[in-house]
Amino acid sequence: MYLQRLWWRGLVAAVLVGLGGVTLAGAAGEQFLPVLSAREGATRFAQIPVANGFIDYVTLLNTRDGGINGVTLVWEECETVYNVLRGVECYERLKAKGATGAAVFQLAETPLVYALTERATHDQISLLSMGIGRSDASDGRVFPYVFTAPATWWSQNTAKLRFIGQRVGGMEQLKGLKIVHVYHDSDLGRETIPMLDTQAAHYGFTVQHLAVQPPGLDQKATWLRVKVAQPDWIILRTFGVMTTTALKEAAQIGVLRDRIVGYAGSCTEQDVVSAGEAAISFICVTWYGTGTHFPLIQEVLKHVYARGQGAGARRGCWHGALDAGDAARPAHHGGAAHGHAPLRQPTPHRRAGAMGVRAPHPHARVSEGAGGRGPDPLSGVGF
Repeated sequence: MYLQRLWWRGLVAAVLVGLGGVTLAGAAGEQFLPVLSAREGATRFAQIPVANGFIDYVTLLNTRDGGINGVTLVWEECETVYNVLRGVECYERLKAKGATGAAVFQLAETPLVYALTERATHDQISLLSMGIGRSDASDGRVFPYVFTAPATWWSQNTAKLRFIGQRVGGMEQLKGLKIVHVYHDSDLGRETIPMLDTQAAHYGFTVQHLAVQPPGLDQKATWLRVKVAQPDWIILRTFGVMTTTALKEAAQIGVLRDRIVGYAGSCTEQDVVSAGEAAISFICVTWYGTGTHFPLIQEVLKHVYARGQGAGARRGCWHGALDAGDAARPAHHGGAAHGHAPLRQPTPHRRAGAMGVRAPHPHARVSEGAGGRGPDPLSGVGF
């Protein structure tokens, strides 16, 4: 019941603030930031806080600092329902919004990153896909307009294997183990399959890939196959209600949850809490800290929520706040380098160059009060 109340409170508050906060970026001296959100559908519990956190940080910059370098930040939200076609429609509608056009698109949907990479490259608009999206896009020589800092699906996959290696007594002990990979049947879930197959050959373990069709409300057949396989470990790459269902099904067939290692998307508090006791002992990786003690979060609470300007429920919203921090960084560096003016769409190289200024270095986060984002193993994509 608490989660239901939290869901409605967050949804209604975010919608009301969104209606009041939508501003056409038509005036000079304003910087437009689009918000592609998914407040509806099977992934809403994970996506709503991301959108809220993004909006909260933009609101913080406006209320506390008067914008960036005197430039006010304005935004408009577009609902994607975690659907690629809807997401592409949102991109096309907002990319040239207002006088400046979109400075950058912050994306929290891996399939949408794949769908927009070619378009954004053609349009010379930067895509920010923090901790998600296309891992190969980390090579800026090939993908100059896609930014993946501070982590990728590949690096998180390696972190999970390193953790399993620690649990069994060393990476060499992975040899002969059986791992089942239960994944969201989309670009999101399939992203690490080639990496897992390569690592299986390298370390000598076997891996079985089991796809789950989204939204993933019926997984009985999948987990019966898991029961037959009798794996030593399970890697879970589910999202939204698929995670809740997976944990419940695992509990029903007697799988020990401390042998299930999830990726960041399966670590969403709302979805894990909804699984109840079935989630106890479940292990998952993440790339940002938890809690509200970080200086940046305290600033948001003080200057935004204390004034009644918060976008909605705060649980799990810090992912979005960090996204907004990185989205705002090019406006700060690029604007400061070019006369403290908004980054306009006709100067895409200026915008992408400003994106390149922000380095995924922990000291950069500390200077903003964000603190460290995740454990060191996430930084390593090698074997």
